Amino acid sequence: MNTISLQYLVDGLKLIKPEIAVTITLVLIVIVDLIMNKNKRYLPYIFIGGLVVTLYFIVVQFSTSSFAFEFSKNLGMVIVDPFGNFFKILIAGSSIIVILFSVISNEIKEGVDRQGEYYVLMAGMILGMFFMVSSADLILIYVSIELLSLSSYVLAGFSKHALRNSEASLKYVIYGGISSGIMLFGISILYGLTGSTNLYEINSLVQASQVHGFTFVLSGLLIFVAIGFKISAAPFHFWTPDVYEGAPIPITAYLSIASKAAGFALLIRFVKITFIQSVDPNGFWHLLNIIDWKTFIIIISILTMTLGNFAAIWQNNMKRLLAYSSIAHAGYLLLGLAVLSNEGIAAILIYFVVYGFMNLGAFLVVMIISNKLGTEEIDDYDGLGSRAPFLSVALAIFLVSLTGLPPTAGFIGKLYLFLALVDAKMIAVAVIALLNTVVSLYYYVRVLKHIFLNEKAEGTAEFATSVSSVVFIALMLTPVLIFGIYFTPLVDFAKSSIALMGF
Repeated sequence: MNTISLQYLVDGLKLIKPEIAVTITLVLIVIVDLIMNKNKRYLPYIFIGGLVVTLYFIVVQFSTSSFAFEFSKNLGMVIVDPFGNFFKILIAGSSIIVILFSVISNEIKEGVDRQGEYYVLMAGMILGMFFMVSSADLILIYVSIELLSLSSYVLAGFSKHALRNSEASLKYVIYGGISSGIMLFGISILYGLTGSTNLYEINSLVQASQVHGFTFVLSGLLIFVAIGFKISAAPFHFWTPDVYEGAPIPITAYLSIASKAAGFALLIRFVKITFIQSVDPNGFWHLLNIIDWKTFIIIISILTMTLGNFAAIWQNNMKRLLAYSSIAHAGYLLLGLAVLSNEGIAAILIYFVVYGFMNLGAFLVVMIISNKLGTEEIDDYDGLGSRAPFLSVALAIFLVSLTGLPPTAGFIGKLYLFLALVDAKMIAVAVIALLNTVVSLYYYVRVLKHIFLNEKAEGTAEFATSVSSVVFIALMLTPVLIFGIYFTPLVDFAKSSIALMGF
């Protein structure tokens, strides 16, 4: 029996090579930081090297569909499948980009003595997100969320030179602690009703024993609260603007992409695995008649996108504007889940890839401008088009893509979401989403007005953009423009990732 248990452990470890690679990278950064105490310049490149190795392991096992750490036949704590691997590639890729952000960020350079801790905490976030996207057990879900959260709390307040960083970190800790407590309460209720924390086993028990009623619904909604907090879904979004504004720009960009991606992957797994009854030949899900997830998610989605877009109109700080924009995009993404079909999930995957490039690109330009001007206020962007034409045009393209206009990749992301809605005959919801897109156009164009139409203030100096920054921005622009015209490989990649265990 012990030999069998040991074999299960060894087999499980073989399936989590990406997580092991991240852990080894974390330890290596700690060791190098201790040995080379005064020289921190090699740390980001060691980190990037570790993530490249991690990406290799993910790609090698991409088509694998199996459980790691099985405690009975076809029941395990970790699911290794193309769906999870898709999100791991997204998280690892965005992590590499954010590390490169950090190398040129003035905010991170100010804390040069603490860069070892900075990269260790980021590795902790990655490890937590990797387990989040692959978890099939409520206990592991909770632990992975806490690993992500504790690291991100500290990183949000990494810069000690600005009061708003400490405020952002404190608010994040308070709100995050409350959401974690609510989730733990929901998990305890669900365990009390079913006697299990495994999502697959809970699904089987619910179908067999008719464990329905208000208490079961309450437990599901309490768990959703914590996940909704992570993805910035209204009404659990209130932490986002303050934290995004107060955190260093690289961390703000990271939270807007990687943390949100992990949250969505977890939400999709939770709804699909726990409440699924069957999947018809057309790929539409039929869920257990316990919680009306379709109506609930539609309401949350419309509330999220509407609140995010209308609140963004009044913002005068670029980071706060992009924070509310991120909330609105969470609303659009929730529509893909509300469809309750494989096509809707494929649309989410497509959207996340293009959203990653265009949102990270926008934050990159904002960071470079902040490095030069020492401000993130939109009014200080007046006349930027003549002072920094390349940065201005790049930011314009990223904002146009965030709006969802052709021929940018943002248009393709929204196109597939709308197609999934139309396919599910959710025409009214699609119209509401389209009207919200029109609202978003207003506040994005407002930024462009300041850049290209307003005259620059007297005494403002010209500034040059470094070659490395130009190359970096060009690398972010390329997929935004290419996927806007030639997107077939991306669509095929997303759809192939849905052909996985349980989907």
